[in-house]
Amino acid sequence: MSESERRMIEILRILNNQDKATGSKLIADELKEKGFNLGERAVRYHMQILDEKGYTERMGYSGRKITDLGREKLEKGLIYDQVDFIYSKFEELIYLTDFNYMTRQGNVVVNTSTIYNEESYNIMKDIFASGLSVSPYVNLNRVKNGDALEIKTICGTTIDGILLNEGIASQPVYGGLLKIEDNHPVAFKELISYKKTSITPLDAFIAPEMTSVLDVVNEGTGYIPANFRLIPDVGKQKTIEILSKLKEIGINGTIAISEDGENILGLPVNKGMIGLAIIGGITPFCAVQELNQDIDIKIGEELENFEKLTPIVNTVDHKLKTSSNSDESKIPFILSKSWNLIQQVNFDVEKEKGNIVANVSYIKKEDLDDVIDIMKECYESDTKYINPHYQILSHPTDDDKVGIATVCSLSIDGLLVNNGIKSTPKYGGLLELTEPALFVDLISYSGSSLDPHKIFIAKNMTSITKNDGPKRLLASIKEIPYVARDHSIYLLDKLSKLGIPTYKIGKPREIIYNAKVDNYNFGIVTGSGLNTIAAIKEQGLDIEVKADTKLMPFENMDRL
Repeated sequence: MSESERRMIEILRILNNQDKATGSKLIADELKEKGFNLGERAVRYHMQILDEKGYTERMGYSGRKITDLGREKLEKGLIYDQVDFIYSKFEELIYLTDFNYMTRQGNVVVNTSTIYNEESYNIMKDIFASGLSVSPYVNLNRVKNGDALEIKTICGTTIDGILLNEGIASQPVYGGLLKIEDNHPVAFKELISYKKTSITPLDAFIAPEMTSVLDVVNEGTGYIPANFRLIPDVGKQKTIEILSKLKEIGINGTIAISEDGENILGLPVNKGMIGLAIIGGITPFCAVQELNQDIDIKIGEELENFEKLTPIVNTVDHKLKTSSNSDESKIPFILSKSWNLIQQVNFDVEKEKGNIVANVSYIKKEDLDDVIDIMKECYESDTKYINPHYQILSHPTDDDKVGIATVCSLSIDGLLVNNGIKSTPKYGGLLELTEPALFVDLISYSGSSLDPHKIFIAKNMTSITKNDGPKRLLASIKEIPYVARDHSIYLLDKLSKLGIPTYKIGKPREIIYNAKVDNYNFGIVTGSGLNTIAAIKEQGLDIEVKADTKLMPFENMDRL
C-alpha cells in the first residue's frame, strides 16, 4: 500500500469514526496525530479523489461523510494481502510497460507526487538538473480548484518493462538507501526486499532523517534511494546497449552494473546473474521532504504515455560518478543479526535472572527527568501493552548524553529457544488498537536490513501518547511450531506476570490482528521495547533511536 493510499485509508478511518460530516481541518489535525504531515490543502486534494471514487460524499459546507462503498474499502484493506501484493503490483506494471525507445512512443511507469508551493518546485528542479533522477521528463498538472501542483516522473520500473519487451527478464530484488562518497556510489547501507512487506521498499525510507539527497547535490556525500535488480548474465551486453540508447533520449538512472556473479555495492550476486542498481525515481521528492516542505509522494502506481512528458530542465549535469565498488562488505538482514542475539539469551523465567536483549537509545542528559516521566505515563496508561523495564546507561563517548535501555521482544524468542522451542521473528508491525486490534503495516524481518520498528518511528507512524482515537503501537508477530503451543503458553504467562506482555496467542491457520503465519505453526503477537522510545519522540524530545544492540542482565533493570 502506497503512502498516498495509506493516507486515504486513514481519512476513511477518521470519517468512519465520526457521526456527522467532517471538515478538512479536523481531518488534517487527526492525520497529524497519526504521523501524516498533511496540511488542509493536501487533505482537500485527497478528499476530491475519494469523492471521485465514491468513497466519500460532500455534505454541503459541513464537510464529508464516508459512504457504504468507503466502508467496504476499509473492510477489504487487509494487511496480510498487502504483504504479498507489492511485488505482484510491480510485476504487473513491468508487463504493461510498452514504451518503444526507438520511436519514443508508448507507456512508462510514473511516480505521482503533489507539491504545494513554488519553493518545493525549485528544489525539485535543482535535483533534476543534478542528474539524481531516472529522467528529467515530467508531466505537470495544476490541481483543479487549488494551488497544488501534481508532478508525474518516470519510475525506474520503466527500465524493467523496457528490458522485458526486449526479452530480458529482470528481477526487482531490493529497494534501499545507497551511500555516496565524493559523488561515487559506495554501497547499499539499508535494504528492504520487494517481497513480504506492506510498504513499498523505497517508501519505507522516505523520511527526512533517512535520506540526504541535498547533501549529495551540495557536498557529494550522503544517502539516496535506489533499487537493485538481477538480470541473467547472457543478457548483459544487450542490456548495456539498451541502457545506452535510453540515456541518449533522457532516460538514465543507472548507477552500477556488475560482472557475472560479482558482488556489487555490498550486495551478493549469484553466478550466472548480474546486478543492476538504478536510482530511485522519487529521489527529487525526497529532497523536498528533507526541508520539511508539504509533499505527497506516490511510488510507481500508474502508467503514462511518454508523449505527455516534457523535460523539467534544459540541461543535466550528472553528479554521480562511476562506482568505486570498494566496499565489499555484505549487508546483514535484521533476522540474521537477530538470530545471533537470540542464541545468547539465557534468561531464566523462574529465577527472574539472566541475559535479555536490550535496545539502547540515547538522549540528552538534561532531558532525563522528562523522559522518565513520559515513559511512566506511557506505561501507566497502557499496562497491558507497554513493557515497564528499563535501565539508564552512560553514553560511550558523550558525557552530555545517557542511554535508555529497554527490553527487546527478541528476548521472548531467546527465552523460548533456550527452553527448546523454535520461535522465529516473522514481521515487525504497526498495531492499531481498534476493536478488534489490527496490524495496519507489516515488514518481514527476513527481508529488511533495518528493524521495521525503527522505520515506523522515523516516519512518525506511531500514536502511543494520543488520548483520543485508536492508538498505534509497535508490535511483532512470531511463528512457533504448533506442537510446542502448551509449553509456550506456560512460559509466556510467566513472562506476562513479570511485565513482559504477549498481546495474543493464535491458533494454526488463524489470522491474528490481520496477520497470518505458515500452516502447522501458530503465531504470537508481542509488544516492542521501542514503544516507550517512540512515545518520547512523539513528545518532541530529541532521541537517537537504536534497536537490538546488546545483551543485558534482566535483574539489573529498573521498573517504571
